[in-house]
Amino acid sequence: MANLTYKDAGVDTKEGGRAVELMKEHVKRTFTDNVLTGLGSFGSLYSLDLGEIRHPVLVAGTDGVGTKLKLAFMLDKHDTVGRDCVAMCVNDIVCQGASPMFFLDYIATGKVKAEKIADIVKGIADGCILGDCSLVGGETAEMPSFYGEDEYDMAGFAVGIVDKDKIIDGSKVSEDDVIIGLPSSGIHSNGYSLVRKIFFDKENMDVHDYVDELGTTLGEALIEPTRIYVKPAKAVFEKYDVHGVVHITGGGFYENIPRIIPDGLCAEIVRGSWEILPVFDYIQSKGGIETKEMFSTFNMGIGMMFVVDKNDVPGVMGVLAENGEFPSVIGKIVKSDDGQTVNIVESI
Repeated sequence: MANLTYKDAGVDTKEGGRAVELMKEHVKRTFTDNVLTGLGSFGSLYSLDLGEIRHPVLVAGTDGVGTKLKLAFMLDKHDTVGRDCVAMCVNDIVCQGASPMFFLDYIATGKVKAEKIADIVKGIADGCILGDCSLVGGETAEMPSFYGEDEYDMAGFAVGIVDKDKIIDGSKVSEDDVIIGLPSSGIHSNGYSLVRKIFFDKENMDVHDYVDELGTTLGEALIEPTRIYVKPAKAVFEKYDVHGVVHITGGGFYENIPRIIPDGLCAEIVRGSWEILPVFDYIQSKGGIETKEMFSTFNMGIGMMFVVDKNDVPGVMGVLAENGEFPSVIGKIVKSDDGQTVNIVESI
């Protein structure tokens, strides 16, 4: 009887090693002088340069990509979902006023295929460059019989730093503050269970179907990667006292905005003050979804919000524009007489 090997059990360590070699070129693109170790160490070393920070506070975040990965499987396209994973972590960190420093990833799959893993890591590296952070390490776990051979899941972990005196937590949000929104690129990374139910279960559509209303195929519209707002946000933080930052993720407007609204106040959002992207109109029409449910599930074309003093609006808008953004004034902070923290009103 032949001796069993780890490969016989479904784990190919040689293919895993080849994946590491293929991903190295992508990982090295994200390195700065602060990164003291390459791939292969038991732990990752990162030199902490405090600069002018007097009271350093570390800000950590973790997230995944959710069922958007199903789109990657259906399209056999794996070089953008890593960017989604980074975005979900670093965009959250920047909401506290922090600058991301480094990122780690975890990828679990039924069978390691080196080129596919390298594509995933390419997307992660792309995201790290956009997020001004280094990809210092990660783990690829081959788990046969736990995941299907062509399936995988991923999670990311990011750490940033902020001076304690510059933490943004919403405590400064006041009546008459103005809300500035930054456009999303599409659905980003939330709401895909509903999206798949509408298009693939209810409508029996295919990812390769061309949709006139979207100007592209359904799959390309749905897999568009999440925008990363780190660089424009940092540019604003350097010049202005931002009172609150909101990353519109799962739960849409109604669950994310209240995180930074003090008691007795309400964010009044003016619908029509920004472009609601065609993909959301298409989802709503195909699914027969009520407008409030859309705003409770999706970002509706706004990926990040800044709450600032009304006198700072022109300057903040200018900085954002200088950094390639197309900001819109989308609302203001008002008193709440009924305990409501978000009120979406029709365009005026």
